[in-house]
Amino acid sequence: MPIPSHYASLSALELAAITLLELKGAWTLAALAALHERDRQEVFDAGVQLLRSASARERERGVGLLFYTGWPNSVNFEERRARGTEILLSALSTEQDVSVLQQMGRTLGHFEDIRSVRALLTLKDHPDARVRQGVVWGLRPHARHVSVALRTLLELSRDGDTSVRKEVLSGLSLVGEDALDTPELRDAFFDRLSEEDAGIRAKALLGLARRKDPRAREPLRRELERRPVAIEAIEAVRYLEDASFLPLLLAVREAACPMDEAFEDAIGFAIESLGGRAT
Repeated sequence: MPIPSHYASLSALELAAITLLELKGAWTLAALAALHERDRQEVFDAGVQLLRSASARERERGVGLLFYTGWPNSVNFEERRARGTEILLSALSTEQDVSVLQQMGRTLGHFEDIRSVRALLTLKDHPDARVRQGVVWGLRPHARHVSVALRTLLELSRDGDTSVRKEVLSGLSLVGEDALDTPELRDAFFDRLSEEDAGIRAKALLGLARRKDPRAREPLRRELERRPVAIEAIEAVRYLEDASFLPLLLAVREAACPMDEAFEDAIGFAIESLGGRAT
């Protein structure tokens, strides 16, 4: 639905209140759309006010509003990120709600402020996996430059919860070898090749393949013989630059029809990179 005309007279805080109503649907979506059109500083101030609420749902929404104001496509976003980091770190020390803590970790990661690392480390052993997942999101931007952030992420790559391990691998597998490559990181990828979760295995293979680690070759062949095949496994082939994988890719393409656009593009690119025909 279009944004109702009377929403223009509402404050950012009032629009945020609409998004917190139990009734979901068009009205909530319209309020969110209206917030996206507001001055970022007004939305930021509304988020700060909600963070002071006794309601965990309102505090969580407040953190979400701060996250939104930190996108780098707006005026003064760096100042809002710096101020937002200070506010969140102050609130994090006393916050007990799991959902709020998770959102705080996510938002601190979005702000990419090194001051958040120390505070996030205190939560790495939190008993709730959602909070540890937030720690992963918060530390990922610092993995390349802060050794303790990388060490903690590698520790969490062995977490007992699948969702936490998957988030660690999702981030680290996308970092290029020129930006980050250590024996410990490679070993962490290798250790995850025995995972039951296919998504984690594929991300670990991608991380190893980006670094041209020969330990990825045989596990990747086995992964390409499984069905379905994760897109990360397809991308891993391209980094190994080994034409002997071409028959396996062609077999995957034949078995996967019909494919979504992203998978079709990835497998076409990988086949071409090995000297085959994309179609």
